Formats: sequence, C-alpha cells, structure tokens
Amino acid sequence: MPYPDKFTGFQVNGPETWTEFHKNEFQPKPFGDYDVDVKIEACGVCGSDVHTISGGWGEQHFPLAVGHEIVGTAIRVGPKVTLIKEGERVGVGAQSWSCLDCRQCKNDNETYCRQQLDTYGAKWPDTGIISQGGYSSHVRTHEHWVFPIPSALPTAHAAPMLCAGLTAYSPLVRNGCGPGKKVGIVGLGGIGHFGLLFAKALGATVYVISRTHAKEADARAMGADGFIATSDENWNEPHVMTFDLIINTANSFEGWDINKYLSLLDVHAKWVSVGLPEGEDGIKVRNQTFLGNGCFFGSSHLGSRREALEMLQLAADKGIKPWVEEVQIGEESLKKTLLRLEGNDVRYRFCLTGYEEVFGK
Repeated sequence: MPYPDKFTGFQVNGPETWTEFHKNEFQPKPFGDYDVDVKIEACGVCGSDVHTISGGWGEQHFPLAVGHEIVGTAIRVGPKVTLIKEGERVGVGAQSWSCLDCRQCKNDNETYCRQQLDTYGAKWPDTGIISQGGYSSHVRTHEHWVFPIPSALPTAHAAPMLCAGLTAYSPLVRNGCGPGKKVGIVGLGGIGHFGLLFAKALGATVYVISRTHAKEADARAMGADGFIATSDENWNEPHVMTFDLIINTANSFEGWDINKYLSLLDVHAKWVSVGLPEGEDGIKVRNQTFLGNGCFFGSSHLGSRREALEMLQLAADKGIKPWVEEVQIGEESLKKTLLRLEGNDVRYRFCLTGYEEVFGK
C-alpha cells in the first residue's frame, strides 16, 4: 500500500494553546530494519494526553501530536521484522522502543528499561526527531511494540486497552489477581473501569472504591461484586484486613486518609498505584502507616509485550466490552473531547475514529 514520506497529524503548539489543534505534516524518524508503519484507523484519548499538552506534567517538545492507544493496519514492515505481517490489524500503545538487551528487557520488563522511549514526545537518539502520537495519519514503531489485534475485538474497544487497559492489567496479573482473591479498584475512571473488567475476567471478587455512590450503578453493571464509598461514615470498618490486592487508579489524593485505605489490606497484601497526579500532589506516608498489617505499597508502569498480547486475547475470549464513546477526529472535536476529559465528563473512555475522512485512504 502507498504512503507518504511525511505523516500528517493534529498538533498542539504549546500549553498556552493546548486546546488548539493544527493539522500539520511532520517528519517521522528514519525507517529501520525492525520498524513497522501503521496507517491509523482509531486512537483512544488518554488522560496522559491532557496532562502532557496542558503542561501538567512539565515541559514537553512542541509542536506535538499526542495519542498512544492506536489501532490501524500495518502497511510497511522492515526487512528484519518477524512479529508483524503487512496488512495485519495491529495496535501500538504508550511505548515504542527500548534497548531489548538489558536485564529488564530480557525478563519481560522492557517498560522499565532505562532507555525506553514513549510513543509521543520522545527524542529519537541520533536524529533529534520528536516522536508523534496517534492523533495522526500514521505511526512508525519498532515491531516489539506493535501488537496483532484478535479479530473478535472491535477496533474502538481494542484501542483504549493499549494504554489504559494494559496499565490496569499488568499489576493485576503480576500480583496474583484470580479466583479466591478479593481485589479493590480505587477510582472508576478510564483505567479503573478496565481494572474492574479485567479483574472480574481473571476470576477475582472485585470491589470498586470511590468517593461517593455516584458511580455505583455503573460499577455493578460492569460486574462489581461490591462498592465502597469513602464519604460514608466508618467506610473502611466492614472490610479491614480483607483485601488481597488494591489497584489505585486515582490521580488526585485531596482529602485522603491513606491509613484507612491501607487498613483494608490483609497481612503483606499489596497496594499498587497507577494514577499519576500533576505537580507535587501525592501521598505522604510514615513507616507506622504499614505496621498494622505489614502491607506493601508500590506502583506499576504500563506492561510488557507478553502481557499486552495476553490481555488482548483475554478480552477477545471473555467478550470484554469497555464503555467507549467514539468521536470523529478533527480540530474542533479534539478541543471539545479533551475539555470534556479534563472535566471528567466521560463514561469511561473516548476513542477517535473516522480517520479516512480526515486523512484519506
């Protein structure tokens, strides 16, 4: 299939005008032996996109097209590519490169490689070219981070799994989620709703933990076995030391009593945070915080290729259906969609579609 030497994308010029998208051509990095070019058909809209272009996560390289929940067709593969075939429907997530040679990469921990590069906003070594994301016509990515999409998964469902889904799935499987386990999901947002769906698919008993009861009906419609609202008096008492694992997807900790949250964990059980607050916001703990149950407190970053493939197959096999609102990509629709996302006006993930109408066949 033919494709241009330059790609086209909707870029933002800086945080001062982060809701103004401009359709520009840009130069991708040089095509390598292990690279795959993907003609994009859909891209999920992630909270990371807002944090990045609005300046919430600090200085970035502009102009920038964000988007790292990409699904499309592989239209060109490098001469040494063995994992992807031309013409396959494939996905690309938030990471596009690592060294593949360090201890971490060789142990299915490539997302923790010290040389890892993000799908957008990263400076490619020796070129100075800034990687551009999925609000674009095409993306060029090393084959290791290009994933075949099972035929049973609709494109608009698969796309948000490639960041939000994997961010929830990896800590679940790495920390023993399964039959006989009681798992808590803090926050029912884009990542949290995937945490609930995947934890149920893995066979766990799953509770959603939220500030109020506003999302309880949605949580139960997704299969939650229980719901805890932290605005209720003594909300933690009925569940103290009964959870085997809690995944925290919240990105704001205002008004939290972390001691009550951690009191839910059984002895040596784990709390894993995946939400990323802006600025200096975060959780403050003391050593005494962990003494009552000896719980462990940590974090998780994305997931490996192996986990991505397992997750997509699980979703296909179990018929997992995320709650996704499709949006026609374009300057004005991007502005409205990202402003809605910033205001938490989404249930529970956006996915950009209609790429051929904007970028052509």
